[in-house]
Amino acid sequence: MLWLGLVVLGLLGFEALPQALLRPLENRYPVPAAAMLDRHVGLLVLGGATQHPRSYQVHGQVPLGEAAERMTVPVGLLRQHPHLTLVFSGGEVRLRATGVTESELARAFYQEQGVDLARVTLEAGSRTTRENARQVAALLGPRCQEPWLLVTSAWHMPRAMAEFESVGCRVRPYPVDFRTGETTAWPDYALARSLMLWQTALHEWLGLAVYGLTR
Repeated sequence: MLWLGLVVLGLLGFEALPQALLRPLENRYPVPAAAMLDRHVGLLVLGGATQHPRSYQVHGQVPLGEAAERMTVPVGLLRQHPHLTLVFSGGEVRLRATGVTESELARAFYQEQGVDLARVTLEAGSRTTRENARQVAALLGPRCQEPWLLVTSAWHMPRAMAEFESVGCRVRPYPVDFRTGETTAWPDYALARSLMLWQTALHEWLGLAVYGLTR
């Protein structure tokens, strides 16, 4: 049993398998053409890009994680399209409270990047994707019927789109934080990275199933 476990663990290091699970999620929605962005009033940005805030509390620098594009891409879009506003949704997501919400980290990050905070609205009560949608819909009210760009990780976009559409928000997907390319060579091997991909893929497919059954 020990040798079998070691063999299975070794096989999990091949990235082609978890990437094959992530690719259909990431390819479901294309990135909108730049010409289409001017037709929207703003960006709905979902949290999940920051790491544990302990380093921020000590050093005052916002720690970005692997999904950093959720934070960085909107900064570029705001600079390129001055009419856009931004709504960031993210609360205290850890089981053991830290006293620092994702929205607080987002405010600090956007301020560091020189974003005019008058263009930014923060929603700090949500902890899940479903709560993101419900809290943002309640915050925006009738404005949720205006055309918005929904910004989150590409592999997370199918679940996020379903939730925002279910609460009546008019959203167009703007996927970021892609983890896959067109193909993955079978010799590509990295145990630590592959295990993280497995975790992401299984979490998202399970989340889609559970959300679909409970919507």
